Amino acid sequence: MAVAPGRGERLMFTGIVQCTGTLARREAREGDLRLTIDAPALDLDDVAIGDSLAVSGCCLTVVARGDAMLAFDVSNETLSLTTLGALQIGDAVNLEKALRLSDRLGGHLVSGHVDGVGTIVAIEADARSQRWSIEAPDALRRYIAAKGSICVDGVSLTVNGVEGGRFEVNLVPHTVAVTTFARRKPGHRVNLEVDMLARYLERLLRDG
Repeated sequence: MAVAPGRGERLMFTGIVQCTGTLARREAREGDLRLTIDAPALDLDDVAIGDSLAVSGCCLTVVARGDAMLAFDVSNETLSLTTLGALQIGDAVNLEKALRLSDRLGGHLVSGHVDGVGTIVAIEADARSQRWSIEAPDALRRYIAAKGSICVDGVSLTVNGVEGGRFEVNLVPHTVAVTTFARRKPGHRVNLEVDMLARYLERLLRDG
């Protein structure tokens, strides 16, 4: 994660989306992209150039800002591993400012480093909630466990069940209403970040 000098008190994210924004501009910049997000619902009083924000689960650094606009440079590495490169003007994104050490941890610790892109397979009604089935890339299967945590497009969710590379999550009405999930349909691709504890555990078991 990029952290501006003197602003190192901001470390991670929680997966609790603060609002959505829309893509206002995409500019090719010598092989990569600059994305400008219109974010009128986000309080920008404490956001400065160099700060990190999660944009649909991707940790990006603010390179320019206006009264209700934020611009981010997106590298080819990020474009190749996430859904950001496919964004079109008017598309909605989930936004979360980085966690301060004094903040409540409402979701789970999220780094904003996307591990891969999944595909929504099905969305079904489950009483007032929605049950989503998502197919994860083969490389991420071993990190996803029932009742574990996963971050989908920047939203912290609990895994209800796993079968092969497919996992299920439940979305309550509030989550659907305040995120981009209301606009998603089967076939749409989503950014996935697995629980970092699973990654560290794998490393410990492999090298221990």
